[in-house]
Amino acid sequence: MDSIVFHIDVNSAYLSWTALKRLSDGTPPDLRLIPSIIGGDMEKRHGVVLAKSDPARKYGIKTGEPVVSAFRKCPSLVMVPPDHDLYANCSGELMTYLSDFCPDMEQVSVDECYMDFTPIAHQYKTPVSGADHIREQILKTFGFTVNIGVSDRRVLAKMASDFQKPNLTHTLFSTEIEKKMWPLPVSSLYMCGNSSVETLRKLGILTIKDLALADPGILEAHLKSHGRLLWQYANGIDDSPVITHPVKAKCIGNSITLSRDALTAGQAKTALLSLSESVASRLRAARQQALSESIEIKYADFQTVSHQTTFSVPVDSDRTIYETACRLFDEIWSQAPIRLLGIHTTRLCQAGEPVQLSLFDPEQPRRLEKQHKLDEAIDAIRKRYGKDAVVRGSLLGRGEEFKKH
Repeated sequence: MDSIVFHIDVNSAYLSWTALKRLSDGTPPDLRLIPSIIGGDMEKRHGVVLAKSDPARKYGIKTGEPVVSAFRKCPSLVMVPPDHDLYANCSGELMTYLSDFCPDMEQVSVDECYMDFTPIAHQYKTPVSGADHIREQILKTFGFTVNIGVSDRRVLAKMASDFQKPNLTHTLFSTEIEKKMWPLPVSSLYMCGNSSVETLRKLGILTIKDLALADPGILEAHLKSHGRLLWQYANGIDDSPVITHPVKAKCIGNSITLSRDALTAGQAKTALLSLSESVASRLRAARQQALSESIEIKYADFQTVSHQTTFSVPVDSDRTIYETACRLFDEIWSQAPIRLLGIHTTRLCQAGEPVQLSLFDPEQPRRLEKQHKLDEAIDAIRKRYGKDAVVRGSLLGRGEEFKKH
């Protein structure tokens, strides 16, 4: 039978888990039933919205917006600070529970995972009935809800889980793309952040259908390799499997405390460039490559947010890590002043191990090899003549501006 992939996503995880904890401690009301958010400092009303209730959503409150803006929309809003230890515990319990249904899982964040449903599909009448059963058992066991996206492609399962919420199962098979996905705005496409949406708008590309039918060469000219990735996703092209046996949890990363708060995207991305070079160099020195990358932003009010993505093939190049960091940054930056930036790579594997290359990008091996040789040449020069022997123009004269941890 065809491969079946589930994407399981907790509905407003931080708020749901906090609400259940408060109720168990005898602290009503249920945050899920009133306008409420998980956010920054309660007295100063600083920081950004990390999670919101459905009643808060009706006021137009959005995840990632400044808390002060959320309170303007709803003065009676209830705000509770985040409890990351609680979220880690809830996440661990959920993933352990799901592994009892099917061990072929890949956790991609604290509140979401992919499941290769194919090996257990014969136990259920249909994939949808299987997803409904898992979803209902989660609610019965833990008291919170999840959405489950069902598809024959990983990226489409992710898209499906983001359809109408909460507590629903949605399908988005390859045969349903034109009907269910193409009419949506490009902002709904996975990995299409605000910066990409604006670039596509200028090209007259407003819907996912517009993107799917666009010339991928034109998209690459404006968005580089990310343009082709978006074109592939718009057409449902994704041959990446659910990685059910991840490598040991390791991380190579770096962070920078800025001597002055970064106020513009340009200032922040200069710091991200320096970080990317450092992280990539350390990966290559350790003979490691990464399948996942995350960025961390600490604002001037000490509120911290992060964002993560995965790669279809292991990476260790400055350019890929930097371009990915910039894309993640564009998707989560609230426009607030930035005190600290960090880049972390995880799911590391040994460099040189065989990898599954994309069937839809025949130039990928040659391009990766060319970039790898360039990076190795720069590493060799710096090793012999010092790390400042090769410096990007945008970093000249800025060595004292950053403090690395």
